[in-house]
Amino acid sequence: MLLPPLTAPEHVERAERDGRPATPHLGVAALYGSTTAPDGGVATSGGSPAASDAGLVAPRVGVAAPAGSPGAPGGRPVSLWPLGTPVDPTDPGAAPWAEAAELLARLHRTAPPFPLPPMRGPAKAARAVARMRAARPGDPTLLPVLAGWRTLPAWARDEAAPPTLRSGFLCHGDLHLGQLVRHPVPDGPWLLIDVDDAGVGDPAWDLARPAAWYAAGLLAPEDWSVFLHAYRLAGGPAVPADGDPWPVLDVPARALTVQTAAVALAKCAAEQRDPDAHEQLMIESCARIATLPPELTPGPAS
Repeated sequence: MLLPPLTAPEHVERAERDGRPATPHLGVAALYGSTTAPDGGVATSGGSPAASDAGLVAPRVGVAAPAGSPGAPGGRPVSLWPLGTPVDPTDPGAAPWAEAAELLARLHRTAPPFPLPPMRGPAKAARAVARMRAARPGDPTLLPVLAGWRTLPAWARDEAAPPTLRSGFLCHGDLHLGQLVRHPVPDGPWLLIDVDDAGVGDPAWDLARPAAWYAAGLLAPEDWSVFLHAYRLAGGPAVPADGDPWPVLDVPARALTVQTAAVALAKCAAEQRDPDAHEQLMIESCARIATLPPELTPGPAS
């Protein structure tokens, strides 16, 4: 669960999903820190220094698809991704938490190179809860997840506008270890891929999944410490440079906890099975969330 498997064929098709086209200009070839296009040529960022500084590769205008790459069924746009070596899901100890944090900090420090849609963190959480409700109507198993959901502030449930103070940062939108690959293969630097959910918003949402895993007991304290320290050392703006990060991370982490539990329960219903141990931990975390106030206030570091 902590290491979602990532298959990485030479070119991976990514068509529209969830009713939303891939992010404009970033969907065809995007590897964080890479300057190589899928055909082996040099990719450009449309002349944007910001995109280059962030290491986000944009497609070359008018570049032809490489020979042998998949077509576009129905004329839909696709993304062609260079080959990368993914994180090994069988070796959690080798997970590149420091590298992931440094890449996120670099991304968050970069101004959006062109207009982007809002980051969809609250909307994705709300969609997961709706999916769970539809899959298991009236099921009492949902009660702790719904209780945790109700304690979140309205903006985190996508029922009100988010705070504007931290809304203009470039965000990845779907960070997990399956979004990291080494490129060029097999031993190139770790790079972030899959920017279909990229947008502008609060960068704390990009840290929310590892924060939620840590709070639930799925991520070891030492791994969380490495991740947080590396992010701060790299100048990441999502959390204060020192002190307690939780007043900033708390709401996004709680929302990701509920989202993860909701998706798990929906999948369990579809597969006619009980939650596994990791899924059960996230469900139990929702019950603890239900006892907390909607938002934490800053206090001494813990």
